[in-house]
Amino acid sequence: MAAILSDVLESAREPGTSRFSASSIAGILGLQQQDLAELAGVHRNTLRTHPESPRLQSVLRDLMRVLSAATVLQPDPQRAIFLIKNEPIPAFRHKTLLQLVQEGRTEDAIDYLESVSSGFVG
Repeated sequence: MAAILSDVLESAREPGTSRFSASSIAGILGLQQQDLAELAGVHRNTLRTHPESPRLQSVLRDLMRVLSAATVLQPDPQRAIFLIKNEPIPAFRHKTLLQLVQEGRTEDAIDYLESVSSGFVG
């Protein structure tokens, strides 16, 4: 499981840099570039012209943190991604984990995943 997540993380890295690649993460999560830009709260051109944008990189890190936490609960990366994008969570007014990240509530999303993986129901 850790090796699979490590492979996903490495594929999300922009070659030759220490930052995440917006296009790679969009591909991993099955998002359009426009949708990723909206989620990050940046203009769509920022993904291409300023991939080092602190705001963009922060959201990309948050997305990968949530994916990491989700793979503890669901070791299959594709199922973990489905969980992040699609599963409504009653404790958060039926929002998805992706919506929580968009709202800046990454810690709440991770806390929820850790709680569920520990056996608590949220």
